Order: sequence, then structure tokens, then C-alpha cells
Amino acid sequence: MTTTTEKQTLRQWIGHDLVDDSGHKIGRIDDVYVDEDTNQPEWIAVTTGLFGSHISFVPLDGLSASEDVLVSQWPKDTVKDAPHAEPDGRLSEDEESALYRHYGRDTGRPGQRDTGRDVSGPETDDAMTRSEEELKIDTTEREAGRARLRKWIETDHQTVTVPVRRERVEVIREPITDANRDAATSGPDLSEEEHEMVLNEEEITVDKRVVPKERVRLDKDVTVEDRRVEEDLRKERIEVDDDVSEKQG
Repeated sequence: MTTTTEKQTLRQWIGHDLVDDSGHKIGRIDDVYVDEDTNQPEWIAVTTGLFGSHISFVPLDGLSASEDVLVSQWPKDTVKDAPHAEPDGRLSEDEESALYRHYGRDTGRPGQRDTGRDVSGPETDDAMTRSEEELKIDTTEREAGRARLRKWIETDHQTVTVPVRRERVEVIREPITDANRDAATSGPDLSEEEHEMVLNEEEITVDKRVVPKERVRLDKDVTVEDRRVEEDLRKERIEVDDDVSEKQG
């Protein structure tokens, strides 16, 4: 049994956010609804939609507290798609049953299951309605992981062979001929002198520059795979119990 203090504690969550397991905000908690038969807190009303213009109801037993928010085990879209119920302070039996079916829960009342009542029969007509459950399959989107681009710098050692030119002195000895005789005898017969020649060589200079090579970005590719869903479905059966013919036989 929930005490008055516990009820007051639950009402302290009014005004706080309701989020799903992925941290997505579902809405703001507007009210706590108590079951009229058991006097136990059973539902919370959450403002959802644009500007908080819609009220959605969520079962209290599917929530957990995390710091200053309540966390729903149902995704944001599931809560937003819940059957509409008037936020008038109480939930009718039909509204509550529709909400329990949406969240895949029993009615929560001892001895009752989420089973439709036959509106035909002796009180209405001579026919009986047979019903059966059908699967309603839908998908919800959840975060499966994250991909990110990360850039870092690494150093590669590079070796390059560069040709380098160097000048070297070469002594050339020419015999005196008629062609060079005048140049050879233009000076004194005997003398001392020096000739100087500048020798050059190339030196390697190294510089670095940054060159853009490529653009890298993330994109999404969607693949579709078939997954099998298995569920037990209930169906009503109708048979004839004819005790009149047995007595006559």
C-alpha cells in the first residue's frame, strides 16, 4: 500500500521532465493519477507535442528515477502515440483499458485480464460474437551507436635522393703551337704570378609546406533486413452444446 508520504513524494515530480532510455525528452510531468479502487498511484500525465499542447498517459510502474528526471522504459514515440484520454482528473475504464493494451500490459487489477467483454448474448440477441487477437507490428527508432571522425598527426620518415652539382679544378696542359704562341709569349720571359679560380657547389635546402589532399566526411547508408517476430495470439472458439438430443437418445 502506498502511504500518504509516498503519494506526496510522487507529486513532487510534477513539473520535472520525463525522458526515455536514450535520454530523449518525452515531455513534462503534469499530474499523477490514482486508481479509484485501490487508491494507488497508477499513471502520470505528461505534456507532449508542440508547445506541450497534448497530454499523454504513462504507467507509473514502467518508470524509474534518475537525478531530477523520470526515465520511461518506453521510447518517446510510443508515449506520444498512446491512445488519447481526457485529462479531467480521472481515467474511464475504456480509456484505461486502451492505454494498457497500447503499453502491452494487463489491466493491473487482480483477477482481470485485458479481455474484451462480449456485448452480444441472451441480453441482446440470439447471436454470439467470436473475436481473436491479431498482431499489430510497428517499429520504433532507437540509437544503436555513434560514428565520429577523428583527426590526428603522425610523422613518417622520408628519404629522397637529390642530385647535387660540385665544381672541381682541372689542370689542362697545352703544347705551344702557332695558334697560342702570341698569348703564351705576351708577358715577360721569366716571372712569378698566381691565378685564382672560384669553385662552386650546390647545397641542399629543405622546406615544408602543407598541401590539402582530400575531404573526408560521414554519411549514412540504410540497409533493411527481415526479422521474425513470434507471439502467442488468443482466439475465441464457439461450439454447440446440445444436451436435448442426448436426452432424446
